[in-house]
Order: sequence, then C-alpha cells, then structure tokens
Amino acid sequence: MAQRRRPEDPADDGRTIADMNVEGMPWYQRGRDDAPADSGGNHYQMTKEEQRAYTWAAVKSALLILCVFGGVFAAFIAFCQFIWFR
Repeated sequence: MAQRRRPEDPADDGRTIADMNVEGMPWYQRGRDDAPADSGGNHYQMTKEEQRAYTWAAVKSALLILCVFGGVFAAFIAFCQFIWFR
C-alpha cells in the first residue's frame, strides 16, 4: 500500500496572528512590549463634506431598512385582513 505524502508544514516566521495575552487569563502578562505601538500619526481626519456624506448614507440605509420592515408589516396586515380572516 502506498503511503500518502503530507505537505510540509510552513515554517514559523515569528509573526503574531492573534495576540492571546488577554486580561483575566492565567497566562496574562501585564505590560508586555510585544503589542504594536500606536504611532499616533496615522489617523485620518474626515472633512465636513465627507462627514455629511457618511451621515447621509447611514440615514438613507436606516430609512431603507425601515421602509422594508414597514412594507412587510403592511403586507402582513393586508393578508390577515383580506385573506386569512375572511
């Protein structure tokens, strides 16, 4: 019987995918320096026009969801009134 060949495991390159140093866990180490430092200069400041555009997009999406739920509710009431309870 021929044995299957397993692909080689990739080498550990030392990068952290998910930091498991969570407060409250037994292995938690306070003040560990492995966490990436926030440089503070990478924050993007939106302009007034961009803020208005994002706010208006959020309001439009909320109104769309409200209209969909309202339409479904109105259709259910109409179904109950004209078909189910007749």
